Amino acid sequence: MRVVIADCSVDYQGRLTAHLPLARRLLIIKADGSVLVHSDGGSYKPLNWMSPPARLSTSEPTEDQSAVGVQEVWTVSATKSDDVLKILIHETHEEIAHDLGVDPGLTKDGVEADLQRLLAEQIDLVGEGSMLIRREYPTAIGPVDILARDAKGATIAIELKRRGDIDGVEQLTRYLELLNRDPRLAPVRGIFAAQQIKPQAKVLATDRGISCLTLDYDAMRDVDDKDARLF
Repeated sequence: MRVVIADCSVDYQGRLTAHLPLARRLLIIKADGSVLVHSDGGSYKPLNWMSPPARLSTSEPTEDQSAVGVQEVWTVSATKSDDVLKILIHETHEEIAHDLGVDPGLTKDGVEADLQRLLAEQIDLVGEGSMLIRREYPTAIGPVDILARDAKGATIAIELKRRGDIDGVEQLTRYLELLNRDPRLAPVRGIFAAQQIKPQAKVLATDRGISCLTLDYDAMRDVDDKDARLF
């Protein structure tokens, strides 16, 4: 991982066009190819980013760019689309690089872990005739929550969240890209499962060919007595 604090402006061109004017920001370049642009506010989400797979190249500024103080130009190009993230570096204040190695993945507790266990036990919820391969299927970028096969024998990768948002869809997308390189598993389709799934996440999932599954936690635990409902 490479971490840079720099004065920069940022332009994104692709599915949308976005501009960040000159300011001091945190730039993160990960080994998986992703590049994230952070400010000191706005919670944990980056101001802009490029998801992997992507390619970062650097170049000298043009005369016009040099005239306004640009010292270096970063061009981050998506390898599977025409999306481009261009970062104009005016001044670099700090820079470190460190190999973090392979992360063991998140250890989940509470409701999310319970959802994973319950869905593994009730795998027919993703489709009649489905069969569990295993929970926490290991990959080089972290464990897939559930790996299963559908009634036709095709592989399914399932990512589970309590509340499903765009970040969860991005995470499942990375798993699918990796799993589909394995001829023993490919083709692998994805299912994004959660108690609540945000509309933006559903749109992104549909765009990427990922199915969405809303889970009723109480019903899965047999707590919800449907016969006792008035409505």
